[in-house]
Amino acid sequence: MVAHVATVAFHGVETRPVDVQVQLAGGLPAFTIVGLPDKAVAESRERVRAALAAIGLALPPQRITVNLSPADQQKEGSHYDLPIALGLMSAMEVLPSDALDEYVVLGELGLDARLAPVAGVLPAAMAALEADKGLICPAACGSEAVWAGDIEVLAPRELMELANHFKGRFALARPKSKLAEPGPAPPDMADIKGQEGAKRALEIAAAGGHNVLMIGPPGAGKSMLAARLPGLLPPLSPAEALETSMIQSVAGLLHETGLPRHPPFRDPHHTISTPALIGGGQRANPGEVSLAHNGVLFLDELPEFPRAALESLRQPLETGKAVIARANAHVAYPARFQLVSAMNPCRCGHLGDPDADCGRAPKCALDYQAKISGPLFDRIDLHIDVAAVNPLDLSAPAPTEGSAEIAARVAQARAIQSQRFEKKEVGAAVRLNAHADGALLEEIAAPDEAGRSLLVEAAEKMRLTARGFHRVLRVARTIADLAGSAGVGRVHIAEALSYRRIRPSA
Repeated sequence: MVAHVATVAFHGVETRPVDVQVQLAGGLPAFTIVGLPDKAVAESRERVRAALAAIGLALPPQRITVNLSPADQQKEGSHYDLPIALGLMSAMEVLPSDALDEYVVLGELGLDARLAPVAGVLPAAMAALEADKGLICPAACGSEAVWAGDIEVLAPRELMELANHFKGRFALARPKSKLAEPGPAPPDMADIKGQEGAKRALEIAAAGGHNVLMIGPPGAGKSMLAARLPGLLPPLSPAEALETSMIQSVAGLLHETGLPRHPPFRDPHHTISTPALIGGGQRANPGEVSLAHNGVLFLDELPEFPRAALESLRQPLETGKAVIARANAHVAYPARFQLVSAMNPCRCGHLGDPDADCGRAPKCALDYQAKISGPLFDRIDLHIDVAAVNPLDLSAPAPTEGSAEIAARVAQARAIQSQRFEKKEVGAAVRLNAHADGALLEEIAAPDEAGRSLLVEAAEKMRLTARGFHRVLRVARTIADLAGSAGVGRVHIAEALSYRRIRPSA
């Protein structure tokens, strides 16, 4: 007799069906797992053996063969423990032979038969829903699974609970959905004195989803401004929350927090490696750019990041996805994030300050800023010069306008964009002005004659690339939306051009 249990293998945020086949046959006692298992799957033998013993079951003195089909696909992770254990129980006739036919199963077993949480439960639940099946997963992941929709979810705490459920001794209740607990409120923009130009630029960036680079001396408030950007962003839409949750689920983060309500904000240290930033490793895990999907990736001290890591940002910024190519895997993760970065103008940070300027200027600044390549620099929409704060501003009363007032204008501008793109029927790939390109951008951001003349003249003098030209249009469209203007005029183009920095040359 061969028992069959359905589970999944993960390929990025997508799943591939796996049939766990368990056979008990005559011969010398043995327990073999085949089908390209990795080390974690191969070690399932001992966890399954101990878990079954914990509930009073001993493995029969037979030859046990577990085949993970398709056999030519690599199997990774500890979530195969539970399907293997249930397959054995079915083959031993402890469970009815057809009890597991309508379920997708995943979970890690402890030696005491308790179920530990595993990564990827939400994508597995989505796959089960598409296959018109239910899902069996650990109790810690049950609230995650029910977000897939109208699907039967069994989420036991231990193996015996599941056995008793199938024997009819009691029924497992459906888990309740869980939203992420509201965290502490983001810092308020009213805390920042002065820097009105930088605040305005961040408002534009928040409204249109534009990438930002802030350049200024130490202590000017660049990190403080970036930390207050999440307070300007509206909550995630249901579709965005589901997209973000799928990535967090694969990364094993979702069962700890619940479904996110607000855009993610990731701020890795500048010592981060390229695989950690873009994704990779032995199992091709998602990196920071994917964990920041539909949110913000903040890179402080931008030139201090490894050059290879910075250059690897170019493709995700352009395409909205991170492609990880390995010898045994070729995985694509969503990575449509808003890049917010900050840097000093030079290594000492005091370029242009007559009281603290070093003797190597301007060569010091040229060398330091050259760490940011031209193609990456060109992909940033807003270049903001953040000057040192005047002591008079610091001694002045706190601003009357805070994050709440700015966030209201951002929400209004985003509502305009949502209605615009919904009418254009461009799909989920374009939700903000920063995502528009090609003919769509030319249609929604075509300036009037005065604006066009100014843009053409400035493009020639500033030596804008085609990419830079289009990014000015995107920013101008967002400025017009904040102003409630149906068209893009000269004043909107002029302000957008003011945020386009001319890169210094040697």
